Formats: sequence, C-alpha cells, structure tokens
Amino acid sequence: MASAPQANLPIFYQDLMPLNSRDHAGWKSRTTDKAPWLAGFHAVPLTVEEFPTAARHFPIIFSSGDNPVPLALLGLNEGVNVFVDDEGKVTENIYIPAYVRRYPFLLAKLTPETDELSLCFDPTSDLVGEFAEGNALFDGDQPSEGTKALLGFCEQFEQAGMKTQAFVEELTKHKLLMDGEVAIQQEGVEAPFVYRGFQMINQEVLQEMRGDVLRGWNQSGLLPLIYAHLFSLELIREIFARQVAAGKGPVPAPAA
Repeated sequence: MASAPQANLPIFYQDLMPLNSRDHAGWKSRTTDKAPWLAGFHAVPLTVEEFPTAARHFPIIFSSGDNPVPLALLGLNEGVNVFVDDEGKVTENIYIPAYVRRYPFLLAKLTPETDELSLCFDPTSDLVGEFAEGNALFDGDQPSEGTKALLGFCEQFEQAGMKTQAFVEELTKHKLLMDGEVAIQQEGVEAPFVYRGFQMINQEVLQEMRGDVLRGWNQSGLLPLIYAHLFSLELIREIFARQVAAGKGPVPAPAA
C-alpha cells in the first residue's frame, strides 16, 4: 500500500502517506523503547523551545550553508550516535528531541498548490500498521483521541518550527553565525582532532552588539537561547569521550 518513494524527504522518513479512514480504518500505532532509525544519525533538528532542556544533555549547533538549522549533536562523526546502541536502545534519562518523538508522523502538504497541511506517516515504519494490539488510529470514520493528540503534537511542532526559523533569521540578520571549529586533544595522540562543518554563535560579534538590540533580545527571550547554545558547546568534549569509550572514536592520522 506504500506509495512510490519521494525525493527530498526529511531525515528518518523513507516514504510518506496521508492518513485516512478509508485506507487505514483498522490500523493502529504502537510505542517502542527502541529507535533503530535514529542510530545512524549524528545530529537531528531541534526547535528553540527545546534549547533550555536540550542544552543540558548535548551540544546545540547550527548546520552549515545559507539556511542554517539548529541541531542536537549526538555524535561527532557521520553515522555515529553515542546515545543509541546498535540495537536502537536509547540512553536512559536523556532528552529526546521532538523531531524524534513525532516519527513516524508529520504534517505535510498533499499538493504544492495548497497551504493546508495533512497528517501523514512513514508507511515503512513498524510503528504503524494493522496490528492486533496498539492504539487505534480511527474510531469508525473519525480520528481517535490518540490520533487527535498526535495531530496536536505535530501542529505544535510546526509552530515551534516557525519560531525557530524567526530565531535563525534574527541571527543571520545580525551576522552572528560563523563557521565553527573545535580541536580536541586526546591523551597519547600527538595531533588534536579538529571538527568543522557546522556553525556557531560568534561571541566577538555578540559582545559588540548594540545595547538596544540586546535589551530587545532579552525581553523577547532570544538572548537566553543564544547562551543556552553557547554553554552547550562545552558538551562536545563529552560526546568525544563517549565515542572513544564506545570504541567509535576517530582514527589518528599516521605519522609523516
């Protein structure tokens, strides 16, 4: 019943299908304590509303390019996630970003011509289907209470996404983002490991920002978000240590 694979899908999603009572009347969703789809991703999108909590668990960075996106950094190397084991078991007591929690559902436009968003799901996921047990998606031809809650969560995520976009636009307007670089010296290794390919707040530009702009950011709540990002960068070394402890650390370059 899956539709043809679609291009330019968000990360995690292999396909998208609109949820409807005609095709999915008897379908159910189920919860899981494992997230194997997350194991191969070293960074996932984050909304600004999550900054205060997320900053206590992992570094918050910004993607490179002209349209930066805040990211929760879960590993320093491509394909390495230090918070999810090979079986998909997530580290206990770690914050789970909303982007991860909404999977396999999301709101999407069914046609380019419309602005209306419909609740869709990834039909390749094993969290939705014709199961004997689980949470019913429909009550007759109407969405179940569980589906209404899913829809509400996805709507809140979209609203948070718009706030996040406005936040990033303010940063770029004032040229606050710069190319990031972190050098980590590992004991017993001569040369430090250098990580690039992300963006971060330029503290020198921040220190020179006009007082009236800073007051406005403080009143709007933007300034605390900036500092949550900056403070979280200290956790990059903890991510590195987790990788090394798991045997997934970078390989030192051979001596010349």
